[in-house]
Amino acid sequence: MNVKSPGAPHDASLHPYSRLTPDTVLDALDSAGFHGDGRLLGLNSYENRVYQAWLDDPLPGEAQSMQSVVAKFYRPDRWSDAQIAEEHAFVAELADRELPVVAPLPLHSNKTVPGVTTLATHDGFRFAVYPRRGGRAPELEDSDTLKWMGRFIGRIHAVGALRPFDERPAIDVETFGFEPCEWLVDSEFIPADLEDTWSSVVQQALEGIERCYDRAGDVAMIRLHGDCHVGNVLWTERNEEANTGGPHFVDFDDARMGPAVQDLWMLVSGQQDAMARQFRDLLSGYKAFHDFDPAELHLVEALRTLRLLHYSAWIARRWEDPAFPAAFPWFNTQRYWQDRILELREQVALMDEPPQLL
Repeated sequence: MNVKSPGAPHDASLHPYSRLTPDTVLDALDSAGFHGDGRLLGLNSYENRVYQAWLDDPLPGEAQSMQSVVAKFYRPDRWSDAQIAEEHAFVAELADRELPVVAPLPLHSNKTVPGVTTLATHDGFRFAVYPRRGGRAPELEDSDTLKWMGRFIGRIHAVGALRPFDERPAIDVETFGFEPCEWLVDSEFIPADLEDTWSSVVQQALEGIERCYDRAGDVAMIRLHGDCHVGNVLWTERNEEANTGGPHFVDFDDARMGPAVQDLWMLVSGQQDAMARQFRDLLSGYKAFHDFDPAELHLVEALRTLRLLHYSAWIARRWEDPAFPAAFPWFNTQRYWQDRILELREQVALMDEPPQLL
């Protein structure tokens, strides 16, 4: 049974990204000093539009050896200029401290956003350009890999704790829980015959999240990667002579304020004993560079629940983007909401259990 959302079907030609043609992408790059040879490859990204572009002319300065770059066109109306500027400044701060992050390149354009040399506009789109970095997914079953990852996340957090974001929001019960759930009820995406049940279990989940935060107490909020899962880490083999290799952290688009454990819990998976072992390995490396407050373990299942709630609203809010119905055909169905109800009931029970990761 398909559930028809308000206004469906949508006219794909009306979505802003319908104007982002290959010619527009190449013209934008050209306006910023990156002269493409015409080859483009769309990369895996739903929130923004991201392309690898091969270059025809050599680049200025340190980027001369690059044969291709990655261009990110920000989703219109999601972040303000100031919020994107904070993302870029945070990544630059990490790169300046020789952390393995992929920072945006300076743009040689007369249409850069005032005060932000790494963000420019073209034909109504804001975009940034990054060096291309290769790599594979890290093997998170390996103890040494986890410790290595933990060391670098600890270094990221040591920098993130130096000052707060002023413009970017936080990961908390309001922004990832109450607000998206209220939006979903008003949007009429939830099937009418499931709305009462869904609302009831969501209320239980939100109450469980608040109890977790109460048990954790006053935990520190720091600048985070925010979406630190295996898909946002590229791993390259170690080169001892060049002192290179290991993880590279990419895509700080979801950087926010939040508890440190937010950047750790998504890197463990499997049965409970396996997750506990993996988490101990992560912390073994992490604590070499940054303290970890064990009270934050009370937040792991709460943060998992918040991510589930936020995820449903994230897809629904972008349903008019033709990329979303194509990528998530199961979303707008009766079965999807039934599964979410069962999933949330499991989370309600888990949130009242003692922390299991240590």
